[in-house]
Amino acid sequence: MTNGRTPSLRVGVVGLGYIGTFVGGQLHRHPGATVTAVCDLDEEIRADVGARFGVDADRRYAAHDRMFAEAPLDAVLIGTPHTLHYEQVIDALEADLHVYCDKPLTTDLEQARDLVARDDRSDRTLMVGYQRHLQRAFQRARSRWDDGGEPTWLTASITQGWIEDSLETWRLEPSLSGGGFLYDTGSHVLDAVLWTTGLEPVSVAASMDFHDDERRIDRRAHLDVAFESGATGTFSFDGDAAAVREHIHLWDEDGAVYLEGKEWGSREVTYVDADSAEYVPYDDHRAERSRGDAFVESVRDGREPPATARDALRVTALTEAAYEAARTGDRVTVG
Repeated sequence: MTNGRTPSLRVGVVGLGYIGTFVGGQLHRHPGATVTAVCDLDEEIRADVGARFGVDADRRYAAHDRMFAEAPLDAVLIGTPHTLHYEQVIDALEADLHVYCDKPLTTDLEQARDLVARDDRSDRTLMVGYQRHLQRAFQRARSRWDDGGEPTWLTASITQGWIEDSLETWRLEPSLSGGGFLYDTGSHVLDAVLWTTGLEPVSVAASMDFHDDERRIDRRAHLDVAFESGATGTFSFDGDAAAVREHIHLWDEDGAVYLEGKEWGSREVTYVDADSAEYVPYDDHRAERSRGDAFVESVRDGREPPATARDALRVTALTEAAYEAARTGDRVTVG
């Protein structure tokens, strides 16, 4: 403590693309945090974002390991391409730093298991960037099954002009992205369903349309998932669509919960009863915490973050099984 006040959380940002600048901006503006170092391979981007965040020129790095060794840091935001997350998270934890990592935490199942084990052994916070855990609509839906019961059937879909948006970017390079639309935007939908319902997937059949001849970058994916409870669900992801729309419909014995929205704003929840009547509760989405707020609060209070490494492991396990199912034509066991 300094003068009775908690010291500001000193944060380094690795990867200065959309997540690094968006969530990094939340941390830069947060009264309890300070961005003290930035890292990116591109010198011009380092200079631009470093100046925007008020980072001294000698604290702008091309290599994350040098930043971890030299800069005065308490935490790191990792917003790099997907396949780089694993090494960078390990390096951050070994440097005794709290970590916010964008989704997916990793694109390899064994790596995901390893990060869960490391997180269990560490006293540092490891938060994953699944922001739907912070949205009131998903929190409301999750609470529906607090006292027992569970969904029996579900459908979920999201559309986006992802292929066009991703042209000339790392997202269409498998060595950096680890996959296509399913591993990128689709990851949010898988996480939202698994976290909201608590359902455990046991097997998946899948079909995919691929953008590349090597069948690594999916532009469309359709999943048929069986859950441990006996529930079933279908997921559809179209990354070559005209607009962003998301629809998640969760049915149980009493009716359904619909979670829907467009673009990247907060989703709305609608309850459907057994007589098909609908109820839309009022929610003040302005009260929802940002990802930066949630990360700082988790570190400061020593609480489990809203989205954990275990949440990310469940998503990676289902995603990897879906890719295998699509490529082999077989129904594949999850995990």
